[in-house]
Amino acid sequence: MSAAGHTLAWRPEITGTHDQTRGGDGMRFLHTADWQLGMTRHFLNDEAQPRYSAARRDVVAAMGPIAKEVGAEFVVVAGDVFEDNHLAPRVISQSLEAMRRIEVPVYLLPGNHDPLDAGSVYTSALFTEERPDNVVVLDRAGVHEVRPGLEIVAAPWRSKAPTTDLVGDVLAGLTDDGVTRIVVGHGGVDVFQADRDKPSFIRLAAVEDALARGAVHYVALGDKHSRTKVGDSGRVWYSGAPEVTNYDHVESDPGHVLVVDVDESDPARRVEVEARRVGTWRFVSLCRTVDTSRDVTDLDLNLDLLTDKDRTVVQVGLNGSLTVTDKAALDACLDKYVRRFAALSLWDSQTDIVVLPADGEFDDLGIGGFAAAAVDELVATAKTDGEESDDARAALALLLRLVDRGAA
Repeated sequence: MSAAGHTLAWRPEITGTHDQTRGGDGMRFLHTADWQLGMTRHFLNDEAQPRYSAARRDVVAAMGPIAKEVGAEFVVVAGDVFEDNHLAPRVISQSLEAMRRIEVPVYLLPGNHDPLDAGSVYTSALFTEERPDNVVVLDRAGVHEVRPGLEIVAAPWRSKAPTTDLVGDVLAGLTDDGVTRIVVGHGGVDVFQADRDKPSFIRLAAVEDALARGAVHYVALGDKHSRTKVGDSGRVWYSGAPEVTNYDHVESDPGHVLVVDVDESDPARRVEVEARRVGTWRFVSLCRTVDTSRDVTDLDLNLDLLTDKDRTVVQVGLNGSLTVTDKAALDACLDKYVRRFAALSLWDSQTDIVVLPADGEFDDLGIGGFAAAAVDELVATAKTDGEESDDARAALALLLRLVDRGAA
């Protein structure tokens, strides 16, 4: 049986080294998902975005050496291969070239970002023309034969709003007939959702029933960008995105590909899953209290200790009360690290800093006359709760920075 209408003309030879790695009766493959090639992040600057896009392609190509090392027969990508169906031609061509470098069959499942609708990237002339021989689109729901005795059961998305449990649909009717089956699906599992009754959610009970009756043996899922085990069987996993896509308070464990072993000599098809880290970027969320100059210094030290700054994105939530002098020092600290990190920004929903001039804070500026009177007026305004207080505090902070530059 052909896979999604394509018959692969070759399979990688299983060498003695591979057999030693996985055992002569074992089958091994890589489970990944949510590549979302072509993704942009609005908080990255013009210089960082191209590097981030390249990293997302590089992590795909990096699966080739892993597949070779562990003796994987193939790779399954459980949905959202592309960010959407409307991509620049360069993105499609470069993505396909990265997949070519994997050198074993790569099975792509259309997901909610790149469904098999009328404008699907998978049916575009460019994709069809440049698709490498090792890349197979799972564009048909149901069973796809990989080789005799081994099948992929695919549940592709055909729209962004399916009205049924696509995985449950393809599981119905499957029986234990001695064939090893790997399910590839995409979407939310009902046990993780507040509204469990949504028709498109994957019903874990149906999945576990198919596993229990021996009709399928591993369920490779995509949609959650953090590596996540589903249920207690050890056979249902979200691989997570291989490269980070959101901050660590949202994605707790991205950056992996799963190496899945299935013991085909065991009637129960014993499964082992190992995570390999492949991601190289980090999106970090920090929350700090800043009430004194020492707190600002500590924040500076904490930011400085973060490694790989050119591949690290930071959002900082800051709370506290600062003098105008300390607020100016905080602004200078943040400005410095904006230049050093791939991106750094304030976490607006977690930031609340009150700035109040301290008594005598502007007494030693060495100015007099009209200028001194203007400063006194700004200080008085800054201590109020009126609409002009923020402008007054900003003006005082700018004054301090200008005085510091003059002294330098």
